Amino acid sequence: MFSLMELGRMNQTANKTDQAYEAIEDMIIFQELAPGSMVSEAQLMELTGFGRSPVRDALQRLAADRLVEIYPYKGVFIPAISVEVQFKVLELRRVVGEFAVRLATRRGSNLQKKEMLSLAEEFESITTVDDMRQFGKLLKHTYSLIGEAAQNEYLQPSLSPLQGLSSRFWFSQLAPGKEVELIKASRLNATMLRDICHGDEERAAEASKNVNDYFTEFTFKLLNR
Repeated sequence: MFSLMELGRMNQTANKTDQAYEAIEDMIIFQELAPGSMVSEAQLMELTGFGRSPVRDALQRLAADRLVEIYPYKGVFIPAISVEVQFKVLELRRVVGEFAVRLATRRGSNLQKKEMLSLAEEFESITTVDDMRQFGKLLKHTYSLIGEAAQNEYLQPSLSPLQGLSSRFWFSQLAPGKEVELIKASRLNATMLRDICHGDEERAAEASKNVNDYFTEFTFKLLNR
């Protein structure tokens, strides 16, 4: 049995791990940690302000999500960004995302769907490049909430890494005029969330595929640049 004090310390550590994970993930997705670079735990501790244990635990989760590769005694490698990898990720994301959305439409609680409507409104308020990081946060929150609403604890570990990897690629490839892409992606996600809330499983599933198709078409366009 754990004492209340020990449980408090464990919860505090878990919370710090979550925060360290989000901080490092954010730096990876927005290329503050350059693709193809090697960093050390000490550098990440300095950049995030967290101690060794939360950073180390966060890195284990990021490695499971394929956002980092850990090399003992050498450091942490930030994988390069690849069109080929993005196509593979989107291929799987299309199936897993649609399945998650179907379950969320059927099983989501009224409270969860109310939160989805709020997220849809936030997506619809995005209008400028200055909202890019906000879009990233909304995207992460959206798929975390869909995973919860699906009420299948085995789904989220598959959905979350796919979302992180596909977002990382997309953000890295946005060119001048990215405002248009940002607004388009925001509106597609808003539509999907609203369809889930309206309880129309087929429309919600189609909206999920539309989101994935947008990212796929965006990736194909890169091949013609």
